[in-house]
Amino acid sequence: MFAELSITSNFTFLTGASHPEEFMQRAARCALSAIAIADDNSVAGIVRAHTEAREIARAVRQRQAFDAAHGLIGPPAPEPAPPDPLRRALPRLIPAARLVFTDAPPITALVQSRRGWAGLCRLLSRGRLRAEKGSCILHLADLLEMGAEGLHLALHGPPGAQVAPPGAGAWWPQAQQLTRRFGGQMSLLMAPAYDGADAARFDHLASLAAELGLPTLASATPLMHAGPRRRLADVLSAIREGTTVEALGARAQPNGERRLRSEAEMLRLFRGHEAAVARADRLAAACTFSLDALRYEYPSEIAAGETPAGRLSRLAHQGLRWRYPEGAPDKVRTMLSHELQLISKLNYAPYFLTVRDIVAFARERNILCQGRGSAANSVVCFCLGITSVSPEIGTMVFERFVSEARDEPPDIDVDFEHERREEVIQHIYDRYGRHRAGLCATVIHYRGKRAIREVGAAMGLSQDTIGAMSSQLWGFWGADGLQDQRLREIGLDPTDPQIRLTLSLMQEIIGFPRHLSQHVGGFIVTEGRLDELVPIENASMEDRTVICWDKDDIDSLGILKVDVLSLGMLTCIRKAFDLLQTHTGQGWELATLPPEDSRVYDMLCRADSIGVFQVESRAQMNFLPRMKPRCFYDLVIEVAIIRPGPIQGDMVHPYIRRRNGEETVSFPSDALGEVLGKTLGVPLFQEQAMQIAIVGAGFTPEEADRLRRALATFKKNGNVGDFRSRFMRGMKRNGYDADFSERCFSQIEGFGSYGFPESHAASFALLVYASAWIKCHHPGIFACALLNSQPMGFYAPSQIVRDAREHGVVVRPVCIQSSYWDNVMEPDGRGGLALRLGFRQIKGLAEEDAGWITAARGNGYRSVRDVWRRAGLTAPVLARLAEADCFAELMRRREALWEAKALTAAKALPLFDGDLDGEAIDEPEARLPAMTLGEEVVEDYVALRLTLRAHPLALLRDRLTPPAG
Repeated sequence: MFAELSITSNFTFLTGASHPEEFMQRAARCALSAIAIADDNSVAGIVRAHTEAREIARAVRQRQAFDAAHGLIGPPAPEPAPPDPLRRALPRLIPAARLVFTDAPPITALVQSRRGWAGLCRLLSRGRLRAEKGSCILHLADLLEMGAEGLHLALHGPPGAQVAPPGAGAWWPQAQQLTRRFGGQMSLLMAPAYDGADAARFDHLASLAAELGLPTLASATPLMHAGPRRRLADVLSAIREGTTVEALGARAQPNGERRLRSEAEMLRLFRGHEAAVARADRLAAACTFSLDALRYEYPSEIAAGETPAGRLSRLAHQGLRWRYPEGAPDKVRTMLSHELQLISKLNYAPYFLTVRDIVAFARERNILCQGRGSAANSVVCFCLGITSVSPEIGTMVFERFVSEARDEPPDIDVDFEHERREEVIQHIYDRYGRHRAGLCATVIHYRGKRAIREVGAAMGLSQDTIGAMSSQLWGFWGADGLQDQRLREIGLDPTDPQIRLTLSLMQEIIGFPRHLSQHVGGFIVTEGRLDELVPIENASMEDRTVICWDKDDIDSLGILKVDVLSLGMLTCIRKAFDLLQTHTGQGWELATLPPEDSRVYDMLCRADSIGVFQVESRAQMNFLPRMKPRCFYDLVIEVAIIRPGPIQGDMVHPYIRRRNGEETVSFPSDALGEVLGKTLGVPLFQEQAMQIAIVGAGFTPEEADRLRRALATFKKNGNVGDFRSRFMRGMKRNGYDADFSERCFSQIEGFGSYGFPESHAASFALLVYASAWIKCHHPGIFACALLNSQPMGFYAPSQIVRDAREHGVVVRPVCIQSSYWDNVMEPDGRGGLALRLGFRQIKGLAEEDAGWITAARGNGYRSVRDVWRRAGLTAPVLARLAEADCFAELMRRREALWEAKALTAAKALPLFDGDLDGEAIDEPEARLPAMTLGEEVVEDYVALRLTLRAHPLALLRDRLTPPAG
């Protein structure tokens, strides 16, 4: 058998023309013993190949079971259909990387042991941490210094098909230096160039290898899994080079030969050097390391000699007394004891402690946070302060998320105030060190518009054509009729060969990785060195370091992730709590707000929800009066139901009809009744979709886990549709009608684009209630906090201010004498509070300038010149203040602007601020016409993007109102 040991996948961005999964699938069909994904200075794609190898192993086992059962009565269970007949081989994945040096020839480093993997990761980390994001600067000295224990180094031959004497060029002395250092761990890689001179080239390389004392190693160095990808490879090269395919010239692939090859093809290509082909297979057998051998060690979180389980138990019971000062109910105590036992048994106590310590840091800094996720809505997390959702709501079952049978790690996401999350991120780096902590990557894939823009440019289309296609065509992939119709509408001929080829390549590139970005907040922390588990590199943001694997990759390897996310509404709620403490003396927290306030639900039933978290969209405001929420669990459903999954699955209207008594609540079976009872027989949550697959369609736990992964939020290459036939057969076998089965699977497919678990919905529902409670009882404070938390939400400041005034809030304009940077509450003279707009509302004004204004204000300013002299502001800043009518208490807008324009940028000294006799210079007073109301409103919107004077349409009411009679 043959093993291909130097493959370039599309994770060598804009170079490789096939996915790692495609190489693995092709290797299985070609009956290769092993393949090595060796991308340039990267291991970003190998987990994809590793995961696909698992799927192939499952398919091979399935094939073996089918073959064993062939001819017997009845089809083999659980799948009656035969699996892929071509998947009879089971290739191994050899982790590798192609090391590209600044001063040495490339080397394919093949990992043979765990120590070799650690060394490779540290070497790549060194090169990437000294370079900007996306780059790697490796020197030969790095390899010589760090060594290559546990690695086999396959040295690439001289560049450019060089067939020169050994002494020519730099390659030979570098090869000698490497051989002296790593001779027993090296071989010379021979690869065809497909130019008719391969035989002579192989003979020459063999002679070089003999002089160096190295064995030869055969490789096709494929860039693609199959020949038809050659066209796409040229497109990728054109994108990389910033040119067109037509202008690539010698940089284009001369043919489609750089593809993955079978043993027979390699023996034909390397005739006379068959030993190099056989040697590849033997070397592959010696590379015994697998990613399955990675033993991820979570930080132990041992403190003061306590075991993690003991410390978790102590903190949880302390939190129980904090949460229930008058004593916890027996049910809660029982749940806590059960959860602690399960966590201890599965060794997840350190994970819960890490999240607790991060949350404790945030609370010490007065940073509001709220946990959510599969394991967050538990008694343990409630007692640790990770979440404020009371476990007595009874919406979740802990074993559903932390299961001994499934052996899946827990998942806890913690949302922090969006303005202060960076403090938490830097705390994690400081606590664990950058060698033990890093953010996950996010792989940016080609999607419709980017594919159209970049492929179109590579194929030589004009920018006008690309712009038209990008705006009209990107949403119609696969819909040939609509696609052709759109092409004709923008003036293109859908039958034109160039257009057809371009469209084909655009569709082919969809899903290809474009580059790596950083995850929104997924942290990996380790007990030992993170850079011995996976390479670390710089992010584009300052003081951020990331790993090269995304969340799907780390899930596949069983690596725990702590999500440190940001949420604007938490900033708003925390600022509102601070304002309530200042002005009312009430110290509220999320968990202590008065529960089940009927006035809050009355307000929501009226769809009075501008600014309220999650229910402020037009769709939610339309739904609220129909839903009529009257309790907290209604809000849980409210949050989850207006989502693509339930909407696409036509679950919204049946739920409303059943809730309003217009339709009988029924269940297809008692088993599904237990799953769907609390949602009136209508599946709304991601967990219910999984349970229907298990209970209704007979999915195994393994299949349900694969379904869960396919349901992942914003899945990049979602394959939910692959489960359709299996699901429909299972539902039919268990007696469910086709219509119900279709609707259930349609909803599952909706979750393939965006799935919303019940645990997330419960956490979000608490924020819905909290923001609605503040708005209901303190609309002025809610509006003030909302304005101070911008940008966020659906509504502009003008809409927020208008809504506050409609709720009886007195809103006062920005004032040079009374305003601060933030919007503030001040006495309204009637025993209440008025909202004073802050300088932050002025377009283009810097916070630093506002700080100087308030610092120098003293007992008040007397004129624009007074502000200029005391606060040290420049004339343009004063003009901006005047345009916003900040000097209204001193003078009219035009007069203030006139005075601001008269000032120079250079500040005059008071002693010389007059004529030669020391007398003040009095400029003749300008007679400026007063502004009309319409002009004032327009200027308000220009400067502040809102007005307190009149609605713009009110000025046109007399023209818009038809005459009487």
